[in-house]
Amino acid sequence: MASSAIPAADLRSFAEYLKGCKRIIALLGAGISASSGLPTFRGAGGLWRSYEATDLATPEAFDANPDLVWQFYSYRRHMALKAQPNRAHYALAELARRNTDFITLTQNVDGLSPRANHPSKQLHHLHGSLFTVKCTSFYCTYSRENDFTDPLVPALAIPDNTPELNPSTDDKTGEVASRSLSQALKGGEIKEADISDERVPLPALSTDVLPHCPKCKEGLLRPGVVWFGESLPSKTLNQVDKWMNAAFVDLILVIGTSSKVYPAAGYVDKARARGARVAVVNMDRNDVGSSGLQPGDWFFQGDAGTIVPELLKGVIGEV
Repeated sequence: MASSAIPAADLRSFAEYLKGCKRIIALLGAGISASSGLPTFRGAGGLWRSYEATDLATPEAFDANPDLVWQFYSYRRHMALKAQPNRAHYALAELARRNTDFITLTQNVDGLSPRANHPSKQLHHLHGSLFTVKCTSFYCTYSRENDFTDPLVPALAIPDNTPELNPSTDDKTGEVASRSLSQALKGGEIKEADISDERVPLPALSTDVLPHCPKCKEGLLRPGVVWFGESLPSKTLNQVDKWMNAAFVDLILVIGTSSKVYPAAGYVDKARARGARVAVVNMDRNDVGSSGLQPGDWFFQGDAGTIVPELLKGVIGEV
């Protein structure tokens, strides 16, 4: 039975088209993780809202205060692990298993797609992952993926009074994570009332108790995410571009992302240029990217965790 949130005619036309699709790409944003109740960039309860992004998510911040940065990312890892993959993650993973010409490009670092057993060869992380760690030593190439240990080291254990998963449904901080707090305030995406008046006191940790590289024994490990001022992973970009340019593209699924931040937003136009039709799943009809909706596109408004499995059911069955 079709979801009441999906117009029957749109669902029927999409399902008919999907059955004939071979080469499909999905572009994922924070909206798919919101269905799992995951706090957005600055976290639940305002714990990190009083910090500028440049205090927490740059190479310079890590060099100056690795303990502060690691406490922030340990908190994000902890919260991501408390969340569970939702039906949309499982549906996309099942589609990948059934169709080796389907790839997913995610902007999310939360590890929910890997935990839904999405085939790794068909999953590309544009912004890295909270659960990848790598050595900061110039002479060391050590890295490891999908390390879901919590905490990574005893000193990074999350205090018992850490706020639980309780994100606001109108919290926009995840969508403006690429902007500084002052810019977001000026632009109106975040209100003064959303920000803690005081910074939560955090313990000062010596570098001795932070995660160290097991290979070189000297370098500190860092989170394997793309920080502000860093380039996106060229290997990932090249792999996706190679796939995109190899042949005609049938469909791009744009799920839980405004598609306004480049280069991710550019993949919608690239897919269109390769012949793709576009299907958008988003809570906000006005939030469909710089190119907007065009004739022949589909827009499905609502919770990705409910809508995506319904859209794919004709190909993958129930999840």
